[in-house]
Amino acid sequence: MAKQHEEPLIPVVSIVGGGSNSGKTTLLEKIIREAKRRGWRVGTLKHDVHGFEMDRPGKDTWRHAQAGADVVAISSPQKIAVLESVPEDQPLDEVVARIRGVDVIFTEGYKSGNKPKIEVFRSGVHRKLFCRPEELIAIASDLRFDLEVPCFDLDDAAGICDLLETLYGIKSRDT
Repeated sequence: MAKQHEEPLIPVVSIVGGGSNSGKTTLLEKIIREAKRRGWRVGTLKHDVHGFEMDRPGKDTWRHAQAGADVVAISSPQKIAVLESVPEDQPLDEVVARIRGVDVIFTEGYKSGNKPKIEVFRSGVHRKLFCRPEELIAIASDLRFDLEVPCFDLDDAAGICDLLETLYGIKSRDT
């Protein structure tokens, strides 16, 4: 029997912090821009515990979902979106498995997930680190920590991407 072709594992890195206004999204935007400058294909996954709506009431895809469709997709020459109804919050690995064709996946909002984490820590917002040091591959902060975890400045997206290249073998591409 022929062996099935297996997709290479895509590294998944979670950007975490102790609550809203910690700077997670701001740091992630910087990391994405640096990764794209290096030619990486980047996927992101945002976890929203409150639920979300991408469809606008009255639009065709919204009407399809209201009529009972379990999966609604919309496609244009520029992008594709697929919305799937699920009975409960899906495990991180289940959602990540749906993302293909990228060099790295960054998650935001999966504090308790089982993926390597970069914690964003701002002294004006936080009192202590949210994660245990063994969960972290790095810290991005305006302070330095005496831990055996690399600590980067909040603006050092290049340093963080250098670390990811070293840890996961992500190769820069010619752009």
